[in-house]
Amino acid sequence: MNSSKFDVIVVGELNVDLILDGLSGKMPQLGKEIMADSMSLTLGSSSAIFASNLSMLGTKVMFCGLIGDDSFGQLVMDSLEKSGVDTTGIMITDEYVTGITVACSYGNQRAMVTHGGAMEYLRLDDIPADRIRQGRHLHLSSVFLQKIVTQDLVGLFSRAKKEGLTTSFDPQWDPDEKWDLDLQALLPLVDLFLPNIEEIKHLTGTDSLDEAMRAVSGFSNIVVVKDGVNGAHLWSGGKKVHQPAFLNPGVVDTIGAGDSFNAGFIHRFVSERPLDECLEFAALTGAISTCRPGGTAAFQDLSIAKQIARDMFQKKL
Repeated sequence: MNSSKFDVIVVGELNVDLILDGLSGKMPQLGKEIMADSMSLTLGSSSAIFASNLSMLGTKVMFCGLIGDDSFGQLVMDSLEKSGVDTTGIMITDEYVTGITVACSYGNQRAMVTHGGAMEYLRLDDIPADRIRQGRHLHLSSVFLQKIVTQDLVGLFSRAKKEGLTTSFDPQWDPDEKWDLDLQALLPLVDLFLPNIEEIKHLTGTDSLDEAMRAVSGFSNIVVVKDGVNGAHLWSGGKKVHQPAFLNPGVVDTIGAGDSFNAGFIHRFVSERPLDECLEFAALTGAISTCRPGGTAAFQDLSIAKQIARDMFQKKL
């Protein structure tokens, strides 16, 4: 029996987001300059946005990661602590700077440039076993941005399972587009596999969602695929469930929408709610995220998220 202090342990990347909005559909070009109507510097990285929003929903979260000893790192720490995330698992280094993602936001789409900085140097050996033991559930995201972590994913998830934790994994996009993961070795150790539709097709080398699911069906557990305006799809025990999207006609941006989806799903999952309920709640939290700029603004106060749910989607959060 796992005796836990935290509901969820997040192992992942940490950086800040510089978000540029109001670009009028124009893409930057070499030798030319375009103007943004607005900008914001905020907590970035998939793992941190997930952890922050999950904590704001009422789940007890601890983060394990690596940041630089600089102002961006301080912003990360302050933001996570403000949302109630335990940061005792975050290490600070003076060897590397905290990374940044510059996000050019175009409504439902975005173009991003990232400097990884310290997060590229996180090692699993830096995370003591006693930290893992403090949780009931382990979540890992954006593995392709954490090249050292990628080298022993099976070891990390094996350790978590031996300690009695449930697990989840969202691979996120591979900037190198190599998609080099041994899913057959990894997914048996992952209780919740949470890719989006493009990621799972790339990871399996297939052209459709059905083909991708057939490719992993023999060795995966619960698979939840995010599919944008088409909603989300869940497979478990041979059963398939489709959840329609909660459509927002006035999308501010989609930064963090997938991470907010994950937060909603896992918030209900660790409370042992039925999977279809987890899926609907995830779709709702993902949609709520699109109503404010950046990945965490819609959840900076739970009352804001509840009001959005009620006013925009006629749902109770």
